[in-house]
Amino acid sequence: MPEVLAQARRIVVKVGSSLVTNEGRGVDAQAIGNWSRQLAELARGGREVIMVSSGAIAEGMKRLGWQARPRELHELQAAAAVGQMGLAQMYETQLRSHGMASAQVLLTHADLADRERYLNARSTLLTLLQLKVIPVINENDTVVNEEIKFGDNDTLGALVANLVDADALVILTDQRGLYEADPRKHPDARFIDRAQAGDPELERMAGGTGSSLGRGGMITKILAARRAAGSGASTVIAWGREPDVLLRLCGGEAIGTLLVAAVPKLAARKQWMVDQLQLRGAVVVDAGAVAKLREEGKSLLPIGVVEVQGDFARGDVIAVRGPDATELARGLANYAAPEVRLIARKPSSQIEALLGYANEPELIHRDNLVLR
Repeated sequence: MPEVLAQARRIVVKVGSSLVTNEGRGVDAQAIGNWSRQLAELARGGREVIMVSSGAIAEGMKRLGWQARPRELHELQAAAAVGQMGLAQMYETQLRSHGMASAQVLLTHADLADRERYLNARSTLLTLLQLKVIPVINENDTVVNEEIKFGDNDTLGALVANLVDADALVILTDQRGLYEADPRKHPDARFIDRAQAGDPELERMAGGTGSSLGRGGMITKILAARRAAGSGASTVIAWGREPDVLLRLCGGEAIGTLLVAAVPKLAARKQWMVDQLQLRGAVVVDAGAVAKLREEGKSLLPIGVVEVQGDFARGDVIAVRGPDATELARGLANYAAPEVRLIARKPSSQIEALLGYANEPELIHRDNLVLR
């Protein structure tokens, strides 16, 4: 654990409903203030941190005076809408008190499944991190139904970790970590301090469901760790009220359960792109661009494009071909084919003048590019 967290530069932290709302008694200002202080200290130390926070429905229940989680979809959506106001306000207040700017980002799984929305979300989050702003992310429970019924923010945390190429995912929960059996039923159950993410035996150990406030549980955390490992991010599951848990983890202290990603971060992301994405078109580039891609590992800029093939959209996967038609790479296009035809052979500084806007200076960012 010391080497994994101590070396992590980009970290996604997820906290559950029971911690954020003090077991449903409303937004816990002290707890959120404590995490905000730690996030601010990590950010000032050069780390990039993102908070994924549950708690909107639980806070909405408290504000509406409901004692039990409702079953009707429209009531769940209403509770989320009411509670999100208080949740966002509390994070903004606490982070600002520690000298940090914050931003609220509401996502659904659908945002990350659609390639164009995926790129938009990724660009927004990476820009916020560059601006030293701490994003606070929650699922947009007011407009979706499948996520409320089946989803959980453990999964969302893993998806965000994949989205921003995080080094680590930290899941803060009301349990110390993973045991080989439920410690409430088996007091002598062995604690698992380290294992490999994706090990099927972990799912057998986890089992069970979450509290009456959330819809998670240890099994969702194990599955989230497996998902995060798909892009090379390791996961720590730890007790959220452990004193200075985030600072101590990032200082190299062994706390909770570490689930290590088996595949290195860069190799995992490249494999994900090769396996998951279908080719939609191609661009032909000049010899200068070939050298930049192959020898220097640079992004592909519009100025190096000499021909556009096919009719692809922003977010589609396209091939990059050299002057001899050999495929050099594949990647996610930041612009649609008609737009690329307008900006081809032009410097990035002219994109806005030619299109009326500029998504990115690159046609394909190197993080979204797989050399063949």
